[in-house]
Amino acid sequence: MAGINNNRLPAGSHVISSRATSVGLLAIALWSLMAGTVRIVAEAFGATLGSALIYTVGSVLLLIFRRPAPLKEFPKRYLIIGGALFVFYESSISLSLGLASTAASSVEVSLVNYLWPTMMVLLTAIVSRRRHGLLKVLPGAIVATCGVMLAVGGNSGLDWGAAAQHIISNPLPYALAFMGASAWSVYAVFTPALSRGVDGTSLFFPCVAVALWIIHFASGQGMPVVAPNVVDWLFVLIAAVSIGGGYACWGHGILRGSMETLAVASYATPVLSTAASTVLLGLSLSLPFWVGVALVVTGSMLNYIAQRKQSRR
Repeated sequence: MAGINNNRLPAGSHVISSRATSVGLLAIALWSLMAGTVRIVAEAFGATLGSALIYTVGSVLLLIFRRPAPLKEFPKRYLIIGGALFVFYESSISLSLGLASTAASSVEVSLVNYLWPTMMVLLTAIVSRRRHGLLKVLPGAIVATCGVMLAVGGNSGLDWGAAAQHIISNPLPYALAFMGASAWSVYAVFTPALSRGVDGTSLFFPCVAVALWIIHFASGQGMPVVAPNVVDWLFVLIAAVSIGGGYACWGHGILRGSMETLAVASYATPVLSTAASTVLLGLSLSLPFWVGVALVVTGSMLNYIAQRKQSRR
């Protein structure tokens, strides 16, 4: 986070930087640690308290290493629309996972959340206004999305019939996850134009922490029964760096880097997250995971090739 302290660009400009794109790609690597570390923290502190602690520590780190620009420099529309989308996404994902009634439901909710890379690719193609842009990326998006479902769901033995029953019996977490995924794709694609080059990640992050503390106290959950140890607190720090650092890098990337490249690369997020989680949680990767990885790579390459062909025209 320390290497990207410049939060401002000249108003209205968006000069694509390969370095900024690389910083944005670093976010995907950092986010790969998120699911596994959050699960470990939740087991030690509880779901709501653990999330609140992670975002509080992350907020402090962002304010230290990547202080936001003065409030007067933020466009009001960006503060209102961008801030609302950011806080809504984070809160909705936290709530959706908390409301999932079983471990299987948690996997299914995660799959719904992981629709955001596909939504982002499709939105990016639409706003690019290139001829047949949406049709060009649609095949790759479908292939990559199937790969994500297989990599994340197949490794956990996802039962699609049971998933349908879970949605019917408890639709709220799935609806929240879908709305959250939609909100994040809209945030990533549209807020760079609203921001006028000013990154609000370090400003929005504490708002998420406040929302999560409100959710924690409203839920009635208290302190953990067994006192957390030093290792548990270390994972709070690791999760905070993973999430806070990831959002800082992502915010820098979408403002100054190639939105199309980041959109295509975002398909790697759920795959890397699943792989990292299996290592952290001591699980094994099955054949469906690797088939899913192959599909994600294939779909991403199809989108990359389509993007390159269109950029040459």
